[in-house]
Amino acid sequence: MTRFRASAPLTTDWDHFDFRVDGAIATITLNRPEKLNPLTFESYADLRDLLAELPHHEGVKVLVIRGEGRGFCGGGDVQEIIGELLKMDADGLMRFTKMTGEVIRAMRECPIPIIAGIQGIAAGAGSVIALAADFRVVATSGRFAFLFTKVGLSGGDMGAAYLLPRVVGLGHATKLLMLGDTIDAATADRYGLVSELVADDELDSAVGALAARLASGPTLAFAQTKSLLTRELDMPLSAAVELDAMTQALLMTSDDHAEFHAAFTAKRPPEWKGR
Repeated sequence: MTRFRASAPLTTDWDHFDFRVDGAIATITLNRPEKLNPLTFESYADLRDLLAELPHHEGVKVLVIRGEGRGFCGGGDVQEIIGELLKMDADGLMRFTKMTGEVIRAMRECPIPIIAGIQGIAAGAGSVIALAADFRVVATSGRFAFLFTKVGLSGGDMGAAYLLPRVVGLGHATKLLMLGDTIDAATADRYGLVSELVADDELDSAVGALAARLASGPTLAFAQTKSLLTRELDMPLSAAVELDAMTQALLMTSDDHAEFHAAFTAKRPPEWKGR
C-alpha cells in the first residue's frame, strides 16, 4: 500500500465510458457507438477525474483509449452539448471550456504512457484527445477532422493550437485547424500525426503489442521521458539541458539502471521493475 494515497477511495465504476484494468494495462472505451462515441458534459468530467486518479492505481503502467464500433470519437455531442451551451452565461461557458482543457492537460501530465487506438473518425474533441495521446495507432479507415471552425468556433480548442504544430508543423496545423477538413489515415501518416498505421483487422493486435511492450519496459524511464517531452516544449536550450542532466542523474540511481548493467554483463534480457 502506497503512503501517497489519500483517504478517498479510487472510483470503481464509471458511468459514461467503460473502464477496465487487465494486469498492467488500463483501457478506456468510449461506448456510444450508435452516435460515433460522442462526448458529453459527464464524459468529459469522468475523463478528467479518471486521469487524475490513474497514477494512483497500483500496477497500472499503460492506458489505452479506444472507441467502440466503427469510429473512435465523433467529438462533442451536438444535441447534448452545443444546444445547452447556447443557453449558458459566461461563467458556465468558462467552466465548460476549462473542464475540456483539463482533460488534455491531464493526459499530457499523466506519467503513464497513453495509446489511442483509432478506427474510423476522430473528429473535434475526439481528434484532440487522439492528439494528446503519446502514441496513435491508426487503422487505414482512420480519419481526423479538427472541425471547430466549421461550427463557428476557434480551431485552437482544448490546446489543439499548442500541440498540433509541435506534432505536424505549423503549415499542416494551420490547414487542419483553420479549414477543418477531414484527412484520411494516409494523409495523417504523411503529416506525422500517426505513430503506427495498420490494417483495420490488425488494429487490436497492434495496440495490444505496443501496450504490452510499454507495460514490460522501464516505466520510471518512460514516465520521466514523457515529462521532459511535455515540459521542455517551451524551454530555452540551457534550461532543457539542465533539466535533462538532473533527471538523468536521478535515474542513474534507479534499480532499473543497475539492472541494465547486470543483465548486460550476464548476457540476458533485463527484468525491469520500474524502480
